[in-house]
Amino acid sequence: MKISVLGSGSTGNAVLLVANGTRVLVDAGLSAREIVRRMASLGEDPNSLDGILITHEHGDHAGGLRVLMKDLDCPVFISAKTREAYVGERRNVANDEPRRRADALRDRAVEIDSGHDFQIGKIEFHPFTVPHDAVDNFGFTATHEGVKIATLLDFGRVTTLITERLRGCAAIVIESNHSRDMLKTVEHYPWELKQRILSRLGHLSNEDVAEWLLDGFDGQARHIVLAHLSQRANNPYLAKITAESALRERAPLFACETEVTLSFPKEPTGWIEV
Repeated sequence: MKISVLGSGSTGNAVLLVANGTRVLVDAGLSAREIVRRMASLGEDPNSLDGILITHEHGDHAGGLRVLMKDLDCPVFISAKTREAYVGERRNVANDEPRRRADALRDRAVEIDSGHDFQIGKIEFHPFTVPHDAVDNFGFTATHEGVKIATLLDFGRVTTLITERLRGCAAIVIESNHSRDMLKTVEHYPWELKQRILSRLGHLSNEDVAEWLLDGFDGQARHIVLAHLSQRANNPYLAKITAESALRERAPLFACETEVTLSFPKEPTGWIEV
């Protein structure tokens, strides 16, 4: 299996997962043009996609979906609640956008349940609920021939369920959205937005990731990719240092060969192969 974060941040998120000829795009929060361009930079043809998986309806995860679907024939895997919220989304969209979205998904959507396993091609997906202020947001583990990877973005805290599901993964893409101290000092954010981000239904901080690495991480993953970094309330290298420091702190008792990789909003990561 191999994975690349095509782009991640407040402006848009998309992840490409490939295993034994099966190609799945996870979320389409980037523009269609950027998704196509970034896949091409990795040597991948968007027309080879076996499916697009949408984790939740927010624009930075689904905003590019409708336009992208115009030139692709692959199905879209989406839960009923997320589909309804995506089609009915009216913030920052034209008046006829809901109709266009409904038309685009007609005969193309494959309904999934965020609490039940499903399969796309040769990849088995095992979704699980994560706490976030979307109608039906989920993270997931994906397995192929006994290898397991995980992707989970947009969640406010690490639950017991999340900790359990991340055990035994070879690679994990996880949110490290903000530095708590930096967030509190961002002048452009109103206090209500800061409270939302810091809430249990908001976004995971660098400090939260470090706490999980110390107390909940089983040390099995050889790769951890930090994603959805805020461009105003975080610094990529602060996020990386915070995570690496936590890994070093546990090293005397738990030897760990985990490599921490940063994702960025304007360029894809290289392939991470497991």
